[in-house]
Amino acid sequence: MRTYYQPEIFNNTLDGVDRKRNIIATYYLKDRKEDVDFLDHLTLIQSLALESSTGTWEKVKEDTLEVRNTLSCKLVGYFQIPNEDKYTAEAVIQFAISIDAWIENVPMMLLSVAGNAFAYSQYLRLMDISIPDDLLAKFKGPKFGIDGLRQLIGVKERRPLSLHIIKPKMGMTPKETADQCYETAIGGVDMIKDDEMTSDTYNCKYTDRVKYVMEALERAEKKTGKKPIYLCSITDEAYKVHDRARKLVEIGGNGILITYSQGLSSFKEITEDPEINVPVMMHGSHMIAGMHHIAWPVYAKLARLCGADLMLTPTIYSSIPMVSHEEGLRTAQVKLAPLGNIKPTAPMPCAGIYPGTAPFIIGEYGPDIVIPAGGGMLGHPDGYTAGAKSWQQAIRGSMDTENESQFIEFAKKPENHELKRALEKWGMPRRPEPHWLRASEELRPKPMKF
Repeated sequence: MRTYYQPEIFNNTLDGVDRKRNIIATYYLKDRKEDVDFLDHLTLIQSLALESSTGTWEKVKEDTLEVRNTLSCKLVGYFQIPNEDKYTAEAVIQFAISIDAWIENVPMMLLSVAGNAFAYSQYLRLMDISIPDDLLAKFKGPKFGIDGLRQLIGVKERRPLSLHIIKPKMGMTPKETADQCYETAIGGVDMIKDDEMTSDTYNCKYTDRVKYVMEALERAEKKTGKKPIYLCSITDEAYKVHDRARKLVEIGGNGILITYSQGLSSFKEITEDPEINVPVMMHGSHMIAGMHHIAWPVYAKLARLCGADLMLTPTIYSSIPMVSHEEGLRTAQVKLAPLGNIKPTAPMPCAGIYPGTAPFIIGEYGPDIVIPAGGGMLGHPDGYTAGAKSWQQAIRGSMDTENESQFIEFAKKPENHELKRALEKWGMPRRPEPHWLRASEELRPKPMKF
């Protein structure tokens, strides 16, 4: 008897699978075939499930029922999205993916949830992964998280941390880099990072950069009482990067930056090394290439599992708008949400951020974030130190005021002159008003004057 739909794949629900031994992967799936009004979405999904686990296009005798029951992807959720185009099939689907197919293996986990299945549909997008208890226990996650970062810096209040992005991206000598860092450090900046494009160049090796910058930060500490964390970029070949991380700690570095292009497995090896007891930042630029097929909250969860203490986060206030408002916020929420014994990863709403955006970013993302600024700090009309001061004032003003008018009044105070100057140069964005809470605009509450 010919069976069109394999029961070992389809006759499953979320309630019936072992939640301790299966990843639950959620996908958006859309397909359109012009002039074909019988799409049979389930046949396509069967191909996706088999391609992601045990099967191929032609069944072989060793592909037994036992093998499929144990290791094949199982459809546990199919939620059709209604539309009026009879040539289009659209749904949210969920696969249960057995972790018995591999043992504590991040590359194989990625291959299972985001592998050949993407060849079957140009609109397939991985939206979420739920990590089972037995797998979650294998991960250590961040060493520090946002609370640990505050403790290292000596920030006692629960507030966002400011971060200076060293600019230009590359080309400065170690001394030039250190001089820039000194100026923002005496302005009160909390953290400093290399640009992700920074590597060893003809005129600047990472070991020299660490030595010069840390010496500059120690000098600044004598004036301010605070030594910022310097996240030095060490992305390199897999066989080199671990030694680079250990060397950085050995010579006195207090932070590491590694890009996603390094690979999660290589990243995890560094964050789990007890000798590398400094914060490690994950920079996600390389993720942009895959954003059409993988949602940013998935990247966030994976980076958090693998030990990222802080990680860039998309936002609509960015000079590089990449995702929807909701996806950017959800990315941050996933980093902060409870996840077993895994510490939170600090979100970093990023790219093109300036002090006038602080009330909106903090209002949307909350106080448990790091706010990075390059041009939006260094481009201050009164220089780098004033730029760093303007950000400390913007954070304090955002925490102490309730609305835009109060924030502007805060900036007018003489002690907040640097913030006022930043607002004079860059201004403040206008956050659009949401319209979901009333049946019509006329019913929305409005103040009255008597």
